[in-house]
Amino acid sequence: MGRGRQKAKHTKVARELKYFSPDTNYNALERELTHPVTGAPVDARLEEDLEKWPEFTTPSGYTDEYSEDEFQSDQNKTA
Repeated sequence: MGRGRQKAKHTKVARELKYFSPDTNYNALERELTHPVTGAPVDARLEEDLEKWPEFTTPSGYTDEYSEDEFQSDQNKTA
């Protein structure tokens, strides 16, 4: 007998979640996704990690150890 009430409650919650649209703070999102400006305070943990793994300090975020020709030949071998 309690199953109907439980199902109705779940349906109500699901409907609220489906149609809920919170206001988005685009400025905070932009700050989170962009790189920090030079001279801006940097997270100490980030600095420590970058010192441990200097290969991630390149602009692209990684170093490519293969040339394009080597990559193509590796792809042809697996195909």
